[in-house]
Amino acid sequence: MDHGKNEFVSNESLKARRDAALPVGLPSKSGVYVARAEGAELWDVEGKRYIDFIGGIGVLNVGHRHPKVVAAIKKQADAFLHTSFGIAQYEVYVELAEKLNRIAPGETPKKTALFNSGAEAVENAVKFARRITGRPGVIAFEGAFHGRTLLATTLTGKAKPYKVGFGPLVPAVFHAPYPDAYHGVSLDTALKGVEQIFKTMIPAEEVATIIVEAVQGEGGFNAAPPEFLKALRKICDDNGILLIGDEIQSGMGRTGKWFAFEHAGVEPDMICVAKSIAAGLPLSALVGKAELMDKIAPGGMGSTYGGNPVACAAALAVLEVFEEENLLQRANEIGERVAASWRKLQNGPAKGYFGDVRQVGGMIAVECVKDGDPKQPNGELAGKIQAAARDRGLIFTTAGAYAQCLRCLTPLVISNELLDEGLAIFAEATEAAIKG
Repeated sequence: MDHGKNEFVSNESLKARRDAALPVGLPSKSGVYVARAEGAELWDVEGKRYIDFIGGIGVLNVGHRHPKVVAAIKKQADAFLHTSFGIAQYEVYVELAEKLNRIAPGETPKKTALFNSGAEAVENAVKFARRITGRPGVIAFEGAFHGRTLLATTLTGKAKPYKVGFGPLVPAVFHAPYPDAYHGVSLDTALKGVEQIFKTMIPAEEVATIIVEAVQGEGGFNAAPPEFLKALRKICDDNGILLIGDEIQSGMGRTGKWFAFEHAGVEPDMICVAKSIAAGLPLSALVGKAELMDKIAPGGMGSTYGGNPVACAAALAVLEVFEEENLLQRANEIGERVAASWRKLQNGPAKGYFGDVRQVGGMIAVECVKDGDPKQPNGELAGKIQAAARDRGLIFTTAGAYAQCLRCLTPLVISNELLDEGLAIFAEATEAAIKG
């Protein structure tokens, strides 16, 4: 079978065109130009096949081109592509909101507004929190990633490359430590960091919201202890602050539950959803407690493209696939299989080089270090492993403050056979990178 091979086009020729037409600021690490993809595999324009361990950066939980999703897209495209929901409404938007309201954590009635991207969901969540509370202050966390728009960049807890030269940033945003036992940040230290902000930077009564990832994505797949999220919930309740959960990378089933906050039994006031909600079509959601969402006056929220009908149809299909194929359970199975393989390397050929393996459901990362020391991040080795794996037909990407973490967000529809093939390539690439 011809998997998209085109004798007139090569990765090299497309890179030359890309370099001439696109700004250098756009990331382009892999050098792979895809022609076709299916399930957990893709083929480049030269016909080379790759196993996909990154899924469009956590976007493809149901895989590339799932037949049910493709059918839903085609059916909606045959009806209409766009009206703008503020002009002429449509059922798929309403139905998707109903379903998201039902699966969101907690018993409090919910309402949902749809937007286009994760950053847009975050922007609206913070904007609404300020309007609802009448307060300016926002607390985020070190190591967080919330997007690339100006407010989202300000919220992000990593300076390079996200913040350098883009200031002045949004005022009244403060960062507290995020609990990270491997790097010596205890639960107590993180909570004292929040209290220190109240004491020295902005009083609690002027803080509108605390925004937090239950599992940090770009930060290196660090999972917050349940006690931390419960403590934040209490701090918010005691001080009239709204708790926003950023579930953009951890949500939509990736951690073995619909949302990572469920592992802690904590109900945020608002949840930001995007990435895998629509299997690759641009869509995001802000799901919030109904009484809070209704405090925004008519016209105070909206979007020309937000909740596009084709994207909504895809998202409804994604939810059906999860239920029909039991992908919440599958996320746990995949995570355990990958983590076991990486821990075997950690205790064998990569001893002293793999410092920590972290896994919550289908979110898995391994941190590269020097001499087994968490204080010596080894982004150089991570990059070498990534390149060696790509050359052998496996793609994934890095995370962490120094790009020292290798992460796996493979589509949850991957078979055990294909997963094991990818893990074998990963092991081979790891050994090759260490040796050389």
